Amino acid sequence: MRTPRFSDVAEPSSECAVTKFLIHTPTSRREVPYFRPSIGEEEINAACETMRSGWLTAGPRAKEFEDDFGAFVKAPYTIAVASCTAALQLALEAMGVGPGVDVLVPTMTFASAVAVVVHLGARPVFVDCDPATLNMDVADLERRITPKSKVVVPMHFAGQPCALHEIRAIAEHHGLRVIEDAAHALAATYHTEPIGSISEVSCFSFYANKGMTTGEGGMIAATDEDLARRMRFMAYNGINRDCLTAAGVKRWWKYEVVAPGYKANMTDIQAAIGIQQLKKARRFRDERQHCADLYRALFDMVPSVRAPVVLQGLTHAWHMHVIQLELDQLRIGRDEFSLRLEEMGAGHNVHYLPLHMHSYYRDTFGCRAEDFPVAMSAYDRILSLPIYPGLADADIEYVVECIAAVADQYRR
Repeated sequence: MRTPRFSDVAEPSSECAVTKFLIHTPTSRREVPYFRPSIGEEEINAACETMRSGWLTAGPRAKEFEDDFGAFVKAPYTIAVASCTAALQLALEAMGVGPGVDVLVPTMTFASAVAVVVHLGARPVFVDCDPATLNMDVADLERRITPKSKVVVPMHFAGQPCALHEIRAIAEHHGLRVIEDAAHALAATYHTEPIGSISEVSCFSFYANKGMTTGEGGMIAATDEDLARRMRFMAYNGINRDCLTAAGVKRWWKYEVVAPGYKANMTDIQAAIGIQQLKKARRFRDERQHCADLYRALFDMVPSVRAPVVLQGLTHAWHMHVIQLELDQLRIGRDEFSLRLEEMGAGHNVHYLPLHMHSYYRDTFGCRAEDFPVAMSAYDRILSLPIYPGLADADIEYVVECIAAVADQYRR
């Protein structure tokens, strides 16, 4: 996948309030947290009502949440589960992943997204990232395919949809199946199509800092009925409840274990929160977009910082706002830059240390840092900045002031 030209980069979707921004060292220190959840009385009341109902585990609210979510992402089949990690494991199992199978995964992702491949006895094959978007690089994807490759699991890094058309074309050519890791991508669209409606399976996360939350939790969106059926009963101990008694009567206690499944169902308490959060999900994304627009306007006036690239035709979910430092213009590295920001109270994080650099994957699968040069280079430069509903413009301005001040102090 080529690096986008300036003509490919989308303009901000809305006007920013800022018209002028002067770079200076902040005169008063403030604390800006990296993240703060957006929970209202609606979620609190829904959770309390569920606890009073006497039905706490998976039940009518989980079913209602599944239906609402399916309508939201335009997916015919949805399964509420305990986490996005559980969703990915169920999807991989349903596609026959096990010993002797290779699964193509991004190295620039969170650990649990690849651990599930190992838990199933398969081998993860890492793929480098695109230097502009940090999504899976499609050219490197094609180079990494092996005779044992069966599934590719692209992740929509930070909330920007990856190159799905190109990935699907490669997958079809090589007989691979696609599972989208959509943990970051709630309310994102790929050329007007909602993420969740495109591939056979898409897996979402409702962790505390995601586009919406149930505390912990996840959702599987599927377009294939057979896969959906397999994932649904495997999510609840491999139990098939479509069984009849000897008299030919269907009873709730009559079931059959058809496979050694998992305990991965979502509770009704979580689902009750999710129902309310989903009603706010588009507003949450729009508020994140406002934050991203303001960051972009301010960073246009800050040297030594590369703002996120957003490609035309995509709706970014803005789960994260990841900048890249121009280290050749600075006298310090990213780690010391981070320490200076921490001293100033400017919340931030780093996503991610590429998985091939972690000791388990390095030692078990013989990974070398130089095998994934783009991810290695990006890791040394990236910083994730606060971006969430309710984040004040003044807090964004303060974070950028801090970054600008540190960059100015340590400029070559």
